[in-house]
Amino acid sequence: MPIARPAAPVRLDAIELRVLHLPLVSPFTTSFGTETVREVIVVRVRTADGDGWGEIVTQQSPLYSSEYTQGAWDVAQRFLAPALLDAAAHALAPEEVAGVLEPFVGHRMVKAGLELAVLDAALRAESRALGEYLGAVVDRIPSGVSVGIQRDPSALVDAVGGYLDEGYVRIKIKIKPGRDIADTAAVRDAFGPIALQVDANSAYTLADADTLAELDRFDLLLIEQPLQEDDIVDHAQLAARLRTPICLDESIVSAKAARDALALRAAAIINIKAGRVGGYLEAVRIHDLCREAGIPVWCGGMLETGIGRAANAALAALPGFTLTGDVSASDRFYSRDIVRDPIVLDGGHVRVPTGAGIGVEIDPVALEDATVARVELRR
Repeated sequence: MPIARPAAPVRLDAIELRVLHLPLVSPFTTSFGTETVREVIVVRVRTADGDGWGEIVTQQSPLYSSEYTQGAWDVAQRFLAPALLDAAAHALAPEEVAGVLEPFVGHRMVKAGLELAVLDAALRAESRALGEYLGAVVDRIPSGVSVGIQRDPSALVDAVGGYLDEGYVRIKIKIKPGRDIADTAAVRDAFGPIALQVDANSAYTLADADTLAELDRFDLLLIEQPLQEDDIVDHAQLAARLRTPICLDESIVSAKAARDALALRAAAIINIKAGRVGGYLEAVRIHDLCREAGIPVWCGGMLETGIGRAANAALAALPGFTLTGDVSASDRFYSRDIVRDPIVLDGGHVRVPTGAGIGVEIDPVALEDATVARVELRR
């Protein structure tokens, strides 16, 4: 399902980058660490027809990914933003951004944030919504929530119960060695046949196969990324030993990586994160590949602000996203978002923005209050 109608080119006059510090409503703990403040980079491109906004979803430390905020801040200023400004001296279409940035190896999250900002500016100029442009087929999507590792299984049950009371229709719990079987059992025993999945964030090795096999008795939707991101062959071996479907996350960095994983039968499900794969257009290519192969996909999250959250909702409205993703309400993570109308939960669903571009407007006061560093690059 390629993009039906490309966006018109835009001329970039400047690119502004901001590092934001946004306090989380509660600490978020995974197998690789705990966050209490979300450090993220927001991109603003300035054009003659208006601005566009994007989000670089790196974290403060290179724990989830090799990318991290200060590295992204450096490479964006030194290489990627100048390359875009040079290429857009006359005009640049959003579909051309990836090609302009391709010579620079890696840094997919930075590329994704820059591409989204250009795409937002181009679509706003045409009064087109991102969902319409990507190929959305629904106006709202079911909302799941990702629950970090808690103090103990009892605290996890309390946290999950709160999210179920709010209306979330699917629960994902983070696991790691020593915090897996008992935690999963506690949630399943407490809430019965809820839609439940677990996420290991690469915390295990093939030597842990017996432990992971114990999760089969909990009737999970999937086990997400149990092994290291480059362990595609090991994932295939593990998949053959488990009844629970394996879903790949960190391993899927491009459409090629997805194609390879499917060829090796390393995954029965794929989590698509636009930042991790280099942008929303590459995310659509992965969606199309999986849909053709009959592989379900869902939209993962990176604790995005309202910018990335709105874009994720548009992506998750494509027809291949048949599993509930992590596009939760803004107040799941932030008491104060940087957009005027944050994403909200409505009957277990979130609405796909229909306004021009990403469909949300920036709250300039909230943005300024959260900014800890700012730079503007011009041609």
